[in-house]
Amino acid sequence: MTGELAIQIRDLKKNYGDVEVLKGVDLNVERGTMLALLGPNGAGKTTVVKILSTLAGPSSGSVTVNGYDVVRQRDGVRRSIGLVSQFVALDWMHTGRENLIMLGRLHHLSVANAKVRAQQLLEQFDLVEAGDKQVKGYSGGMKRRLDLAASLLVTPPILYLDEPTTGLDPRSRATMWAAIKQLLAAGTTILLTTQYLEEADQLADKIAVIDGGRIIAEGTAAELKQGVGKERVELVLASGGDFNRARQVIEGDGLQHDEDTRTISLVVDGAAHVKRLLDTLENKGLEIESLSLTKPTLDDVFFALTRRGNEPTNQSTDDNHDEEVGAAL
Repeated sequence: MTGELAIQIRDLKKNYGDVEVLKGVDLNVERGTMLALLGPNGAGKTTVVKILSTLAGPSSGSVTVNGYDVVRQRDGVRRSIGLVSQFVALDWMHTGRENLIMLGRLHHLSVANAKVRAQQLLEQFDLVEAGDKQVKGYSGGMKRRLDLAASLLVTPPILYLDEPTTGLDPRSRATMWAAIKQLLAAGTTILLTTQYLEEADQLADKIAVIDGGRIIAEGTAAELKQGVGKERVELVLASGGDFNRARQVIEGDGLQHDEDTRTISLVVDGAAHVKRLLDTLENKGLEIESLSLTKPTLDDVFFALTRRGNEPTNQSTDDNHDEEVGAAL
């Protein structure tokens, strides 16, 4: 089974002193696919990435990356991975091209090959015009694209993207998404952490939700949405009188009313349910102004799964560790 998996995590635990940050994480990432790891701040996402990158060791459990153990075979792991962290790691006084050539040489490319590869990456990430300008003059989006380009100088079989589009404008984010899709199409395995749920929805083959140091849900976006609930119908009544009368006759799960907008919404179970609802309103002589159907979103999944109530957590402590990790990466 391990041969089919790019990443295999079993009962991973991580303690910082008396604080248990990871409490038994299990994850599989198949080769050539993307897994998106979602969770609130302090849930342990960056700690997982740090261990997968050999920048920290597990307190217990087993972790293999590309068949290499992260504790006993760290060199093999490091040869197998690329990493784009939350913080851009570039020399801002050099040009984009100089950064890429220098990093290419660190990857043992010849000068000629480093120059060729730098040009290819500048073209791929739409940075040709900016390639010979100092990085300190780049926009945030350009820096992030250059950072991703740098991680691909020698294309790794496995790539970690730790919130790669944080702070980007929509155009830069779209450019990054296109580059990530190209990597997936070429067979690269990707582990993504992100604050943008639509990013996971659009890109990931599977999604895992981590909270309180544990994986609390895993599946495709469609599977997770289905697990949260069914479709909702939202009705806007034509008048205040119709709204008040409709409140008396409409029943159902998750029923919500908004008198200011004359809106009634509830959970429905397919088209037949909607038809029965409309027939009821018509039989009562009630007129609707508009109707809309909405499916559960990944936002609904996230909020439903990570609702913590009033229980105390170690979030602030874990956040501090995550900040330290980000700086290290």
